[in-house]
Amino acid sequence: MSAFDWPGLMRAGIGGLGLRPEEFWRLTPAELVFMLGDPGAAAPLGRGRLAELVRAWPDKIAPDR
Repeated sequence: MSAFDWPGLMRAGIGGLGLRPEEFWRLTPAELVFMLGDPGAAAPLGRGRLAELVRAWPDKIAPDR
């Protein structure tokens, strides 16, 4: 049994990323993971979360300005 889900990886690489088969097979597993993104990584900061942070930590304006 393989540690990799090759059919799933091929669907993601060829179908999802639009790689040609020869491009897919030239990638290392680390390169493919990088291209697909790390599912365990934190999501990028969205507009809503940025607004929450701005409300929680407003900029302080110096009194002389």
